[in-house]
Amino acid sequence: MNPSFRMPPVVKNLLIINVLVYLATSLLPAVRTLLDSYCALQIGPAMLGYEFHAYQFVTYMFLHANFEHLFFNMFALWMFGRTLEYELGSRRFLIYYMVCGIGAALLQAAIAWGTGQPMALVGASGAVMGLLLAFGVMHPDAVIMLLIPPVPMKAKWFVIVYAVIELLLGWRGTGNVAHFAHVGGMLWGLLLLRWWRHNRKIRF
Repeated sequence: MNPSFRMPPVVKNLLIINVLVYLATSLLPAVRTLLDSYCALQIGPAMLGYEFHAYQFVTYMFLHANFEHLFFNMFALWMFGRTLEYELGSRRFLIYYMVCGIGAALLQAAIAWGTGQPMALVGASGAVMGLLLAFGVMHPDAVIMLLIPPVPMKAKWFVIVYAVIELLLGWRGTGNVAHFAHVGGMLWGLLLLRWWRHNRKIRF
């Protein structure tokens, strides 16, 4: 097999878990209702009678709203996660992924509580944005080919532009997307990378 297509264990298992959960929720409506009730992150006052539980800061990352949501998150996990897991090691990569995902939810929850707008948060986007940030920091001059428009851009500039856009969209409250979760994943990822670098656990 071409080495560039090999998947290290954490990325592989994250992909499998996310896909299996999505298939279960898509094929079995009762499972969808159950997982949405107890595993989506309930931010703000009780929504539809569902309550907040601390474990939802983890479980929300494995639920996705639709196929497109799942596809783009898993594609980014596959695209950036393989390189990062080989470089950071599986244990540190998993820690990084979870910190970014939980940190993303913490920031989105703080914003939601501050604005008084309850929401149910699902998706691995916050953790995936942390992976994008890490790739841009560790490989700043690597070229990423954008999909729309199809133009090449260095990773460092792509990360900066993406972060600014997400911050602006979040500030304006555009769409039904948790933009501050994306920003939060990148922010916590940057802080963790800097902390590891300061303690000489990684080099970049």
